[in-house]
Amino acid sequence: MSANPSEKLEPPRVGATLQALRQAQGLSLDELSRRAGVSKSMLSQIERNQANPTVAVVWRLANALRVELSELLGGERPAAPPIEVVAAHSTPGLSSPDGLCRLRILGPIDLAGQFEWYELTVQPGGALESEAHEPGSREHLSVLSGELEVTAGGSRQIVKAGETARYAVDGAHAIRNVGKKAATAMLAVIHA
Repeated sequence: MSANPSEKLEPPRVGATLQALRQAQGLSLDELSRRAGVSKSMLSQIERNQANPTVAVVWRLANALRVELSELLGGERPAAPPIEVVAAHSTPGLSSPDGLCRLRILGPIDLAGQFEWYELTVQPGGALESEAHEPGSREHLSVLSGELEVTAGGSRQIVKAGETARYAVDGAHAIRNVGKKAATAMLAVIHA
């Protein structure tokens, strides 16, 4: 922190954050004014960064918007980069206890439970056995190299490199490598 007295510290600018939260909730200035007990003209000035609200006003606005005080005080948020790259070493993964199956979690965590995708590597003799997912859920397995055996719905099917199997997973199901070399695949899970 600078000890230079000529440096001016700016208060947090909450205007764009306030406006984005208000619009995301479909609230007019009138409605937010009524809920928070803050005049419409003051809200307009805050949103245009022409006025800095007191802590009490920010607290009333946060309560009216049902957000944490820190969310409003966070001020202007930097825009997300146009392209986000996740480094290979930052991609989380899971291995079976015997080490014969490896899943690299490629999908973002915020989609977990809705839509998930993985890179799957299964060594000879390895199996990825799963319990039932929600009724209506499906998996899509695209084999990139080798071949894998899929068991689902009381059926078994060999899926070769270049092929895709689509199947319901609302019952127990498994993916096995019954071949003599490692197999890799892309696995997508679509939850109901």
